Amino acid sequence: MEKPRVFITRRLVLAPQNVLGAGIQIDLHDSEEAVQRGELLRRVREASALLAVGGDRVDKELLEAAPRLRIVANHAVGYDNVDVPACTARGVWVTNTPDVLTDATADLTWALILALARRVREGERMVRAGEFRGWAPTMLLGRDLRERTLGILGYGRIGRAVARRAEGFGMRVLFNARGGGVPFDELLPQADILSIHCPLTPQTRHLIGPAELLRMKRGSLLVNTARGPIVDEAALVAALESGHLGGAALDVFENEPAVHPGLLGRDDVVLLPHLGSATQQTRESMARIALEQVERVLRGERPTTAVNEVTPP
Repeated sequence: MEKPRVFITRRLVLAPQNVLGAGIQIDLHDSEEAVQRGELLRRVREASALLAVGGDRVDKELLEAAPRLRIVANHAVGYDNVDVPACTARGVWVTNTPDVLTDATADLTWALILALARRVREGERMVRAGEFRGWAPTMLLGRDLRERTLGILGYGRIGRAVARRAEGFGMRVLFNARGGGVPFDELLPQADILSIHCPLTPQTRHLIGPAELLRMKRGSLLVNTARGPIVDEAALVAALESGHLGGAALDVFENEPAVHPGLLGRDDVVLLPHLGSATQQTRESMARIALEQVERVLRGERPTTAVNEVTPP
């Protein structure tokens, strides 16, 4: 009998053969670059499992190209890149990697908050450019965090971890979430810093648009480590250019990996290449969880991190 095959769409931080059993064939796209769509569709044809990353679109076209597919193991917590109902209709499990990146992403969120509040990007650029002429009382004045209000949009594991860290900075925390917190329209004008941690859904796409940005407190800061399309980048650029918004820090982008050109040259914007979970320990845990889900399903067992329910054949 032919061994089941898993197609892994990106190089992982650990060797997949060290996790998967010997009875599984491994087809690895051994690169940090995304696999091209045509190649993806070709290489899933014989695959029983697909280990995908957030940038891989798993839709009806892909499912039709992969008649043997039994599981899509997403190397992420979010799974907005996967058409879950279409997978369920075809009897394909969808899994994610929950719980393992909470602290890493919360830490990075605070790195971005501090970088904005203390103008770290501008100071680092000044030193590297040889423009630092010595200490001056009025140079690169930032803002204190103590007694300021941190608004958290989405209060899941990561949002709560960000809130816990705010206690050490003496900040007041408000949050908006389904079933709790303050109403969205009340959160925006009260937050000195708005940090986004909600999932991307049809309801949250462009949740932060022109009207919402104008309702934010003048001079406030926006931080997004969740999903890029939650923020309308064109509207964000306009709010920065008008001076209404005091700054923004983004780890994710609306049309990732592309970035709105209006953001690139601004000193009041900090940009990172989707590093929220980028610690060695976290990425090893994510890869291991995803690979373990593949092995479980290919052994005929139920995955432990399923986001859908599949009826056994």
